[in-house]
Amino acid sequence: MKNPVRLLYALATLRFLLPFFLVHPVYELHRDEYLYLAEGRHLAWGFLEVPPMLSFMAWISNAFGASLFWVKIWPAMIGSFTFILMGRIILSLGGRTFAILLAFLPFVFTGYIRLFYYFHPNFLDVFFWTLNTYALIRFIQTNKNSWLYVFGISIGLGMLSKYSVAFYTVSLLAALVLTRHRTIYLNKHIYFAGAIALLIILPNIIWQYNHGFPLIAHMEELKEEQLQFIHPADFLTDQIMMFLPCVFIWLTGIYFTAFTKEGKPYRMVAFTYLFIIALLTYMNGKSYYAAGAYPILFAFGAFYLEKITATKGKIFRYVFVAIPVTLGCLIMPLLMPMMKPQELANWYHEKGIDKTGSFKWEDQQYHPLPQDFADMIGWRELAEKTAAVYKNLPDSQQKKTLIYCRGYYTAGALNYHAKKLGLPEVYSDNASFLFWMPKKYDFKHLILVGKRIPDADDIVFQQFEKVSIKDSIHYPLFRETGTKIILFENGNDSLSSITERGVAVLKTRFQRK
Repeated sequence: MKNPVRLLYALATLRFLLPFFLVHPVYELHRDEYLYLAEGRHLAWGFLEVPPMLSFMAWISNAFGASLFWVKIWPAMIGSFTFILMGRIILSLGGRTFAILLAFLPFVFTGYIRLFYYFHPNFLDVFFWTLNTYALIRFIQTNKNSWLYVFGISIGLGMLSKYSVAFYTVSLLAALVLTRHRTIYLNKHIYFAGAIALLIILPNIIWQYNHGFPLIAHMEELKEEQLQFIHPADFLTDQIMMFLPCVFIWLTGIYFTAFTKEGKPYRMVAFTYLFIIALLTYMNGKSYYAAGAYPILFAFGAFYLEKITATKGKIFRYVFVAIPVTLGCLIMPLLMPMMKPQELANWYHEKGIDKTGSFKWEDQQYHPLPQDFADMIGWRELAEKTAAVYKNLPDSQQKKTLIYCRGYYTAGALNYHAKKLGLPEVYSDNASFLFWMPKKYDFKHLILVGKRIPDADDIVFQQFEKVSIKDSIHYPLFRETGTKIILFENGNDSLSSITERGVAVLKTRFQRK
């Protein structure tokens, strides 16, 4: 295809469709996706884990039945929009079809293929990092103030998507100071754009204030449970491994923006990358936290590789395509779950890669599957077993039975399947599910879905006359294997009041004092 614009939109369409064909149909939604879908049923200007943007999308997905397609349509679509932004940068520089093709390869043969498949805030994070930079690039190219307003709106909407947009924005604004474009700070429109961004973010700031800024508590918990185990050297190594088949493209982008005369107007891109990598390294960030810094680099790298092979060395163009395609095809089963879980685990073992970093979970142990893939199986079976226990109760007992889960992921999965399986609403006090716990209770029996029987100091569970394990799930490849379905029967007269007080105490942590 000789027309680069047509090629851009053709590849964007392919990028949208491709993930749906790569994933084996046995896989379900990811554990966190159940939480975000639940948030779509409880719209608010904020949640304990994330800003509200994803919940608005979830609300629409829920309205269409929340099938896998209507959940995954958002990351697939935003992934294509991100690629289109990259393509528009290439076209604005004078790039043609080969550069467009080269910029497309990271979206198929690197971690982006997975990132833009999950209904997580990360796909929005990458998009808004890219849009922020794109708006400033277009301002530099055209000197039109309208692009500064696009920049401001992008910051505002980005902050409603994921708070890490703030880190990138700060890095981007700091980078401008080191270039000739620092004169932007003499332009009144940048401040008007900033005011628009603040206005967009304001409802979430008010929500955070009214709930005691749970973002701070969430970050502290994340640091304690996960980030403290991340070594800076691993983070930096992962920046290479994350996009390994196409690493030469973004490295070329760094070179072009940092050292070439033609790339000098865009030197802020190189500085921004250095700032954000330094910041995330200092903060013990996860490797994918920096994923949003790369689309712009891929765009500039693809353009420059096309330029330097335009007359001489055209043979290298075949190499530049062959390397990502070959390596990408070899590692595709690592990027997407293309086979059934056991077949995939066997493949990893046969290739001798099941003791590499991709298989170390948050518990710091190695497992047969990557953690993300182990979080995409077993949920339907767990919901069906829970429903069987519930339905085996007499009708009179069902009406007085509350179903409670230890984890947000279990509650989310059960609620997702509840309507089809005839389950009542399932509750949890974990994550944002705590906000949705009722104030008043009237129950005598309780079904607990969790990995262990509560300890003696868990007072609510000491109010029952009888406790029995009714079923459990044994699926070694499932991250939540060993989860039990425990029936507590014949609660005493103090049960409801003790529950009400306990829930109220938990909620006070997130109320403005």
